[in-house]
Amino acid sequence: MKAKETVHEFFELHGREYPSGQFNVNRLEEFGCSATNLPSNRRDFYKISLITKGGGTLSYSDKSIHLGDMSLSFMNPMIPYSWEPATDQQTGYFCLFREDFIDANLKNGGLAQSPLFKAGGNHIFFPDAPTGSFLQGIFENMLREMQSGYAHKHDLLRSYLQIIMHEALKMQAPDTYYQAGNASQRISELFFDLLERQFPIDPPQVIRFKNANEFAEQLSVHTNHLNRALKETTGKTTTEWIAEKITREAKALILHSNCDIAEIGYCLGFEHASNFNIFFKKQTNQTPNQFRKTVVSIS
Repeated sequence: MKAKETVHEFFELHGREYPSGQFNVNRLEEFGCSATNLPSNRRDFYKISLITKGGGTLSYSDKSIHLGDMSLSFMNPMIPYSWEPATDQQTGYFCLFREDFIDANLKNGGLAQSPLFKAGGNHIFFPDAPTGSFLQGIFENMLREMQSGYAHKHDLLRSYLQIIMHEALKMQAPDTYYQAGNASQRISELFFDLLERQFPIDPPQVIRFKNANEFAEQLSVHTNHLNRALKETTGKTTTEWIAEKITREAKALILHSNCDIAEIGYCLGFEHASNFNIFFKKQTNQTPNQFRKTVVSIS
């Protein structure tokens, strides 16, 4: 996998020059998005897109999702993704911002459960007509604010981002996130934070914590205590969550990198390629090579 695409390279791909600054917002129809394919890659910026008309295929990890009229998507630097437009005309909006634009209010509290800051969370939403109309108004406000001379306009733009994120949270199913309210939930929250921070992997980087014992030691709890907490709050064991996350990252690396299977397995904590093959086949019913060949043949 090549180095992350920069925001400057993103603008060059669309025949534009980056106007500088930490934040940028554009209309899709004015940016030529319907005529530009985005190759699979990680980017060094966050992107929120609202498509109001038109569409295409967004692919990330092992998923490919068709986005049509009125769809809202959140992409972040942790997720490699590609975009293939399906229509000649496309309307809507997108905003880009880098890590230095994010303040504590965007990262903390309930908004930390939003898809924007979760590598394994929900990233695609389909607003109903009233919500879509409301979101269009927010993007129009951001466009106007970018042209204003208001001294605190970046604080206002962050507030608009929070509104968009809250609207996404309201569309998210209630059982896909929780608020920490007891000891088990708190331990689970710390586990997921530690798990998420290990990914994505950029070979030759290797994950630090590979099993339930290592996670429990890092969290200063007994392995059985961690397992009970996760089972109580999520219905899954520590090992199941680790396996699910490693499988998702393995698929992303197999699909979006040129690394050989042995290197991918080593980066994900498998000293021997045979062990990685056994693990992957148990999770997916395919060997890593079969998975890669199947996807290539389909594409």
